[in-house]
Amino acid sequence: MTPDRSLVIVEDDATFARTLKRSFEKRGYDVVICHDREALRIALETAVPAYAVVDLKLGAGSGLECVKLLSARDASMRIVVLTGFASIATAVEAIKLGACHYLAKPANTEDIEAAFGRKEGDVSVPLTARPTSIKNLEWERIHETLVETGFNISETARRLGMHRRTLARKLEKRPVK
Repeated sequence: MTPDRSLVIVEDDATFARTLKRSFEKRGYDVVICHDREALRIALETAVPAYAVVDLKLGAGSGLECVKLLSARDASMRIVVLTGFASIATAVEAIKLGACHYLAKPANTEDIEAAFGRKEGDVSVPLTARPTSIKNLEWERIHETLVETGFNISETARRLGMHRRTLARKLEKRPVK
């Protein structure tokens, strides 16, 4: 009996999703692509995959909602979250919601497949002193607040005590992926 190699990719970038799909299919996976939470919900009505790759930022929505939906459907599913801008806040939330791993883009099929296979944490990961600039601290706080508000720009600006247009300009300079 062959192991279940079913995979769902939740990614709003159609080109990247197709590339991932082809690469995983070459490795023997049965792949379905969903571009948003609603498409994922519909796909889960007919089949529950063993693996999932979820982009953190899906258009105006959050991939964290998809992680929650997938994990609620099958707690044993191996879910990897991909993001163009990793933050501590979103990594913690993704793991709490059921993801087994969190990878920063660019990540390839080999990285994702290795993440699926990791069952435990790695205590040998080096502890490095990461120089933190004021800009990085500000960006992490903005991103953390965005997650808390479900990516609502107006509410995030209110909570951070800044004008909505100021926040929008900051996000344009360093988009959330």
